[in-house]
Amino acid sequence: MRLQYPSNVKIIKLPCTGKVDLIHLVRSFEKGADGVCVIGCLEGACQYTSGNIRARKRVEEAQRILDSIKIGGERVQMFNLSSSEAPLFVKVISEMTEKIKEMGPNPIKTAMKKAA
Repeated sequence: MRLQYPSNVKIIKLPCTGKVDLIHLVRSFEKGADGVCVIGCLEGACQYTSGNIRARKRVEEAQRILDSIKIGGERVQMFNLSSSEAPLFVKVISEMTEKIKEMGPNPIKTAMKKAA
């Protein structure tokens, strides 16, 4: 089964979402990302015990930071899915992509274009 997700989505694979650090999330926006979606295993089913719980806390902190600098915390989200839920993955990614399109481009990227 080959499912299609939006072509503008860049997937970065990690052994565990617990490897996603706050700096990675914030720097994504600095480098021009319009949104970031962290998808980890189901809570309580982490192979590394609590990696996805640590990741959720980091995503929440990134949301607070992005809100405080007026980029918009809703541009970064975390979802917990099982690896067997490919259709749900496509749905989540597609909905997140549409939400980001509605918000418009990353304000940092817009400001950099104006400055250039």
